[in-house]
Amino acid sequence: MESEIYVPVMAIRRQTTVSALVAVLLIGLAFVAGRQTAPTAPATTTPAPTTTTTTRAISQMATAIWPTIASSIRYATPTAAARGFALAYLHMTDPVVGAYRAGDTRSGEVPLRGSAGGLETTVLVRQVASDASWWVIGAATQDITINVPSTLALVSSPFTIAGVSTAYEAVVNVSLREDDVSTPLATGTTKGGSMGQLGPFRTSLAFQTPTSMYGALVLYTISAKDGSVASASVIRLRYH
Repeated sequence: MESEIYVPVMAIRRQTTVSALVAVLLIGLAFVAGRQTAPTAPATTTPAPTTTTTTRAISQMATAIWPTIASSIRYATPTAAARGFALAYLHMTDPVVGAYRAGDTRSGEVPLRGSAGGLETTVLVRQVASDASWWVIGAATQDITINVPSTLALVSSPFTIAGVSTAYEAVVNVSLREDDVSTPLATGTTKGGSMGQLGPFRTSLAFQTPTSMYGALVLYTISAKDGSVASASVIRLRYH
């Protein structure tokens, strides 16, 4: 006889919330990529120049957070992309990477934890280039929901960050990144809920003029056990 497994109602609700956020993010990124890459009607019957294909490919790849277009790093599998993201971008010390869950033929998600038994972060992955390589386009954790700004929002300094969270001592760490630059544009903290209870957070973040047009907003929690990165929610941003 199989044993029954009790799942708290709060856990079910929070898992459902993460699934909904992941679905909305994937749909939004697909919509933006579609708008960016939609062909325009030619002014004449002259064939389009060869640079059109390159420009279109770069526009699609602009939705990717990791790796960046300019880097030489490429991943052959979605789990490899998620692991590389956890180590090189989120700076997790000992990530545990789960099995890939396909959403369609070119995108899906990979669950990972900062350590065994830790909080889960859902990494969104997609094939955005023509070489079948895998890229990270975002991440979400049930403990941090970013409501403002939205994915691929155009932001300038200062801008508002808001959402709901739960974390050790209520502290959520903030890091604003730009592509191909190791030092964050800005860092900070904000406070939401604690002790497993979600609570609202809201803060303003100022930053210096970036050198890149694209970057990402990273909100993450720290493990009370060893101070390592435990979980993170990450969205793609554009800069003025």
